[in-house]
Amino acid sequence: MSNPSLPPMNERLSLKKTTGWFPAGDSFRKAMTLLSDGAFRLFAHLCLEADRRTGRFQATHKELALALGKSKRAMGSYVEELEAKGICCVSSGKNQFAHTIFEISDSYWPYHRLNNRPESPEQKAYVESVRACFLSLGCGSGKFGAAEVSDARDMQRRGIPLAVIEEAMLLGACRKYSTWFEGRVAEPIQSLRYFDPLIVEIQQKPLPPGYSLYLREKIKQFGALWGETVKSGARARGEEGDRSILRETIQ
Repeated sequence: MSNPSLPPMNERLSLKKTTGWFPAGDSFRKAMTLLSDGAFRLFAHLCLEADRRTGRFQATHKELALALGKSKRAMGSYVEELEAKGICCVSSGKNQFAHTIFEISDSYWPYHRLNNRPESPEQKAYVESVRACFLSLGCGSGKFGAAEVSDARDMQRRGIPLAVIEEAMLLGACRKYSTWFEGRVAEPIQSLRYFDPLIVEIQQKPLPPGYSLYLREKIKQFGALWGETVKSGARARGEEGDRSILRETIQ
């Protein structure tokens, strides 16, 4: 005898709320078995907050720690775990106050991404130009992965001229070399997001005509000089003439 209080078996179920939910399927269950409790909570939070079109979310470690009721130290270990187990691609901010960009891997993201559509010839040429410039700097990570490709596509969608991005990268590279020659400890440039403030700076105050050629030539000089400095083991030393060239360039 059927229970009249229960809906018929063939009646289609409907959601009480049509927004704010996430389809937790086999990939979600797999992540639950792979991750520690804290890292899985972070993964679940990212899934709920990420842009459904891209699988990406930005936040500082402090913001994540507050959202999950954990310490920033614990949050750092959870982020490392997500990246080490291939569940997220992580582009860390350049300091503790900058946003970290999380992109959930395809194996754990149930939606078709808009940026997985075939590239147009124009988009492909744009991304390849950004890639070539970034890899030529000599003071970067030497890597241009999925996160950087996604960032380059986003820059094109935002209508940022390729020349402005290249000028920002050249100016940023000169400034990075200056920190190295002055003996300050600094990691190589890890992400295109490093250049966001410089893009804004150049958009507000464009560089003089031909200045990008000047910067490009200086980067070649600095790269060669830095290579010799590293070989000699004298990173913290440099002749005053070299420093004056650097100061002239970055002013």
